[in-house]
Amino acid sequence: MIYELEQQQFIRCKHLLQQERHLEVQAIIEGNNPGRVFVDHVEFPQSGLVWLGNLDGFIFIGNSNNESFNSEIKKFLNEKIAKEAIELGVHWFEGFGHGTNWDETIRNILNGYLYEESNQRVYKLYENQYQIESEPKIDEAYTVFKITKENVIANRLYDHSFLVSKLSLFWDSIESFLEKGIGYVIMYKNEVVSICFSGFVSENTHAVDIETTKEHRGKKLAQKVAHAFVQDCLANGKTPYWDCMEENTSSIVIAESLGFVNVFNYIVYDYQFLPEGQE
Repeated sequence: MIYELEQQQFIRCKHLLQQERHLEVQAIIEGNNPGRVFVDHVEFPQSGLVWLGNLDGFIFIGNSNNESFNSEIKKFLNEKIAKEAIELGVHWFEGFGHGTNWDETIRNILNGYLYEESNQRVYKLYENQYQIESEPKIDEAYTVFKITKENVIANRLYDHSFLVSKLSLFWDSIESFLEKGIGYVIMYKNEVVSICFSGFVSENTHAVDIETTKEHRGKKLAQKVAHAFVQDCLANGKTPYWDCMEENTSSIVIAESLGFVNVFNYIVYDYQFLPEGQE
């Protein structure tokens, strides 16, 4: 059987994690970010699947050769998770293994599904490699703000749907983010047009999430807000962590221009959840 753990039980999966791999799953197991955990055994889990909060990410952890779990999780994905995901407005499964040992197993689990594979890159930035000279100048019409309680109130950031929708994908509340994360926005005429913030946090490592609205792209706002985020991280002993698709060349260019170093790559497997009766 597959069991869903209560949040206070997530820590029982800590021994299944690899320290230098995916930050997202560590953040959820530690209780920093919202998520759900499904395992083969409540008391002594050996294999599990972690659902990343309000996102479409699913991470396989632990023993990849657990035949009982692998068989059960395939049925569980089809009969339970697909239905719940669709009800939440999540229509795609994007799964990957916490270690490369999961790749062949995931392919077997997804046998019969119309899935695709893509490559992801993970970068980290260390203080002695930060390229501060690459920080761009931006038009004076744009203003950089740190996301603090004071600025949230002063600039009525609660009213900005772009900001709130981004944070709500990763955090239970803005208050939770303010307690654990770091973030910066760029504003234009009282509108948030670019954001860079901690999507996931595990100990001293902060995963970058960054986006600029379509109307304001091509003006180096992403580079500018990323520098603000990185400088804050490094000044406070935090390590920035950047995860992006291999085909997202613009994101890779920004990361590498700041001095981020590629630390590992992995494969993502994705397919569309289908309503019951359309499998």
